[in-house]
Amino acid sequence: MFLILGTMIGAGYASGRELWQFFGDDSGLAIILFMVLFSICCYIIMKISYEKQTIHYLPILEALLGKRLARFYDLIIIFYLLTVTIVMLAGGGATLEMFSIPYWAGIIIMIVLLVVLFIWDVQGMVSMNSLLIPLLMIGLVSVLISFSLQNGQTWIIDWSKQQNWPAAFTFTALNILPLVAVLAAVGQKIKHKGEIWIASFGSGLLLGALSFLYNESLLQIASEIVLYEIPLFAILQQYHYSMLIFMSIMLWGAIYTTAASGILGLTSRFRKRISLPLWIMTLLLLLVMAPLTTVGFSTLVAILYPLYGLLNLYVLAAILLYPIANRYKW
Repeated sequence: MFLILGTMIGAGYASGRELWQFFGDDSGLAIILFMVLFSICCYIIMKISYEKQTIHYLPILEALLGKRLARFYDLIIIFYLLTVTIVMLAGGGATLEMFSIPYWAGIIIMIVLLVVLFIWDVQGMVSMNSLLIPLLMIGLVSVLISFSLQNGQTWIIDWSKQQNWPAAFTFTALNILPLVAVLAAVGQKIKHKGEIWIASFGSGLLLGALSFLYNESLLQIASEIVLYEIPLFAILQQYHYSMLIFMSIMLWGAIYTTAASGILGLTSRFRKRISLPLWIMTLLLLLVMAPLTTVGFSTLVAILYPLYGLLNLYVLAAILLYPIANRYKW
């Protein structure tokens, strides 16, 4: 469950930028639909991973899309994971500049910590998410509830104004590719079908509730968000400086988990062809990516994310139709 949440609650999500890009006004129904779609997709992906005992995502793509189309989306996933990981490295370096750490020194710190993480292979990733994600969620929920109470937020959905419901499909689709990439890497680690139910629907419920709370908080400061690269900082402006420091550290943790998810997806894809330990593959990949860390964070989220969301709608449809087409037993 924390692996799924760690894949989802990356820098784009934790900063509020990704939620604001897709949701905003009249999005209560959209978030509920997203929660349902996300849970079902996680369940189907994990079920296929478990049945095929996968270590990378290509067998899942072939089961969903057929071999020819799977090759096309294979390239899209590789490009997606590369671009996201590069920008997360850049975001990690930029975030640490708040603590007077030079930009390139921050990137080097990210690289070292990612390499160290994968010394323990996939288990290192799972353990890291089990530690960081609860802390990040507790921090976010505490800030958002406090902010909402201070501003008199009632959290009531006006069902007559829910025109943004289609955003549920593009937002879910955006996050399908990293989920396929990461969950396919742990197909052999799943021990029982009960784990699939708990992980998929538990993470969907938690993520839906957090998304609704976060979106409602952002609506309270809609006019100020344009002034901030990271919308979360617009919420934090009325808090003590120590809270800003704490949430900056948590945001850096979210950047770190996103980068780790990208690396896991990439390294697991080529693991059969390259017989090297996971940490060495991680080091080689990061050394190639480091010089490319000049892309802006908000540029990626504003331009590439919606584009990926549209491309992935076909994959989302294939996942949702898979149980019907294959007379699946839940």
